[in-house]
Amino acid sequence: MKVLKFGGTSVGSSSSIKEVAKLVNNNEVNFVVLSAMTGTTNELVSISDCLNNKDQQAANAKIEKLECNYYDVVNALYSTNAFLEKGRELIACHFDYIKSFTQDMFTLYEEKAILAQGELISTALFHFFLQEQNIPSVLVSALNFMRIDKQNEPDTFYIRENLNREMKANPGVKIYITQGFICRNAFGEIDNLKRGGSDYSASIIGQALNAEEIQIWTDIDGMHNNDPRMVENTKPLAQLSFDEAAELAYFGAKILHPSSILPAKIANIPVRLKNTMAPSAEGTLISSEVVGEGIKAIAAKDEITAIKIKSDRMLLAHGFLRKVFEIFETYKTSIDMITTSEVAVSVTIDDIRHLPQIVDELKHYGMVEVDTELSIISIVGNFLNESKGFAFQIFDSLQNIPVRMISYGGSHHNVSVLVNTSDKKEALNAIHNKVF
Repeated sequence: MKVLKFGGTSVGSSSSIKEVAKLVNNNEVNFVVLSAMTGTTNELVSISDCLNNKDQQAANAKIEKLECNYYDVVNALYSTNAFLEKGRELIACHFDYIKSFTQDMFTLYEEKAILAQGELISTALFHFFLQEQNIPSVLVSALNFMRIDKQNEPDTFYIRENLNREMKANPGVKIYITQGFICRNAFGEIDNLKRGGSDYSASIIGQALNAEEIQIWTDIDGMHNNDPRMVENTKPLAQLSFDEAAELAYFGAKILHPSSILPAKIANIPVRLKNTMAPSAEGTLISSEVVGEGIKAIAAKDEITAIKIKSDRMLLAHGFLRKVFEIFETYKTSIDMITTSEVAVSVTIDDIRHLPQIVDELKHYGMVEVDTELSIISIVGNFLNESKGFAFQIFDSLQNIPVRMISYGGSHHNVSVLVNTSDKKEALNAIHNKVF
């Protein structure tokens, strides 16, 4: 069995849905994970924002517009009166549910219930289309098996037990369909795996089913060696290790959700990145195998904040860093980069929700400086052989770029540099031209 995940652009129109149907109807056993149609989640977030602000008029206008767009999809997707009627009834049912939230007080739980409608609609539309084409399939609700625990981590035992129960109830089927992104929390409420979580859903499902392969289908032919939006003449990578792909995903390669690597790595299931617009292209294979040495790809992560703590009390003092890190732990704020000297430590974060509180507590230990509008550029590859001069290539290319921080040594797969976001594009091109 293979797990095939299709993103929002892959199911973003009636014609795209028809193409996906052709891809999954290949006489193999496929477990298909679908995102919401492109743009839907953003619109549902916007509707929720209106409801949070008690602007029912604006919310209703947005709901009506989105509902009309879905009726257009239904009219273009189905060719028989029976399925046209089924599609219209489906859309009316889901949008009546969304409209019901405009009548009462609005809560976080209700917001997550609204956000789930995108995936519930896309999977039902797809299932109906396969039925109309006489292609046997089963629609399995992710809300029946996908659950996170009280720490918002996947409840792997629950997922495995309940997913296998769903599979046993539907034996002999070659196409299973479910929703990405959505789940239930430890209290049984509708929740989600955060934005981009459909990749994560696919990887979790692949691990639970011990799948042969996990395929992530998007609108680009694999992971490229640099950001094609910023750099010309980038190339897709044929193969990456789990660790290399995880570094690239975390540090800005948008094609893959950062969390999606770990379940596949634990189960040693290959992940293949494919392009729905060019299905015959090989794409990128991610596996436990490390192929080649040196620099393989470059990625950039924006909206980074740097925090420097300078204190003479740090000099020859044990326990200082522990106290600093405990503050970040208290506010559940992850650190991306860290550099230290005898009297200072600098860290970067991308989550600034608790920045004022963090800074206030850090001031008990020394002078604190905060810099914003920064980007981390991550140079990823296999650097086990340190005699190849890769460091010279990187820093020689950046001789005209102000570099704020440098991090290397925590991994054999990543060198990271911190630059002003205004210098990011120049830095990406400079490194690309030097090393590729």
